[in-house]
Amino acid sequence: MDAFQRHRGRMVPLDRANVDTDQIIPKQFLKRIERSGFGPFLFYDWRRNDPDFILDQPQYREASVLLAGPNFGCGSSREHAPWSIQDAGFRVVIAPSLADIFRNNCLKVGLLPVELPEASVRRLMEVAREDPAAEVTVDLQSQTVQAVGYDERFEIDPFAKECLLNGWDDVGLTLRHDDAIAAYESQRGDWLPRVPSPLPGG
Repeated sequence: MDAFQRHRGRMVPLDRANVDTDQIIPKQFLKRIERSGFGPFLFYDWRRNDPDFILDQPQYREASVLLAGPNFGCGSSREHAPWSIQDAGFRVVIAPSLADIFRNNCLKVGLLPVELPEASVRRLMEVAREDPAAEVTVDLQSQTVQAVGYDERFEIDPFAKECLLNGWDDVGLTLRHDDAIAAYESQRGDWLPRVPSPLPGG
């Protein structure tokens, strides 16, 4: 995944609580096995039924920071939810609280989940409404969110922070031990089973 260190971008205020993953990316779009291609279907039902849906308003179409209400990402555990948000161009999701599985799925693809006090998120939403061109800076190294007249620190698990800063997903973490894995494999007995390489049909 791409490393995340610092991002500066516009915000879009999705002022809704308890947004579940079924609304983020409906089930009929879960047939793809790639992580890409889900962006056009983000919040599909809301966009289809509401011509004034906030993400489709021209002044917010360049936004790359999604502001949301409490308990964002609740519901099912589908990984496609953060995939669709990221594929739609967002780098950061800021909310008063995020569902645990959703948060973990975000961290696995390099989408930064940030939890701030509800009053702070409300203030950022007001900034975005008053001036859709206003930008916010999210700095992972210093763990700060900064906008005009706003500066606040957020918390993040140290291991998750290190992985994001270095762009290490689960595969990347494993490949850091490539030499040790190769050394171990070279010493395995010939009688032990082996996975064919390349895999048949691969």
